[in-house]
Amino acid sequence: MLNRVVTVAALAVGGMLLSKKLKGGGNTRSASSVEESIEVNVPVSAAYNQYIQFEDFPKFMSNVIEIRQLDGKHLHWRARVGLEEKEWDAEITEQILDKRVAWRSVSGPRNGGVATFHKISDNATRIMVQMDYEPDGVSEKLGDAMSAVRMELRTGLQSLKEMLEKHGETGAWRGKIAQH
Repeated sequence: MLNRVVTVAALAVGGMLLSKKLKGGGNTRSASSVEESIEVNVPVSAAYNQYIQFEDFPKFMSNVIEIRQLDGKHLHWRARVGLEEKEWDAEITEQILDKRVAWRSVSGPRNGGVATFHKISDNATRIMVQMDYEPDGVSEKLGDAMSAVRMELRTGLQSLKEMLEKHGETGAWRGKIAQH
């Protein structure tokens, strides 16, 4: 009997928390944040070079349909977000060779983040990605409550690791954008 009471209480609390998350905690917009990291067995320059080949993101991020690099600082994204296809423009706000790249959206869904690259050894790198985003609508908020973005990021980083370790980098441009 006690187990049933505990189960019902846990379901009620979980339902209340999910409902609050879906409603944005009373706010019309609520930002979410996700962080993931992975160790890849390639030099830091190879990991960085591949990561900044933004047009290659669909090769390892299954929700990304297309990224067009408009110039050295601007990207146009098309991706599946929740149950919809969305488009937005992003600006690279900081880029330090072999260390970090940061971005923020300038149109469309609000998001931003930073990827950092940490040398573990001559042939091993830790890639850390931190993203902030604002889920919009019920399906995105439900996905957010179920950690869909975190799972997608984790899967994407794992795919990037496999791609890098199997094929190496395809990198070309190694631009530098100073922090504002």
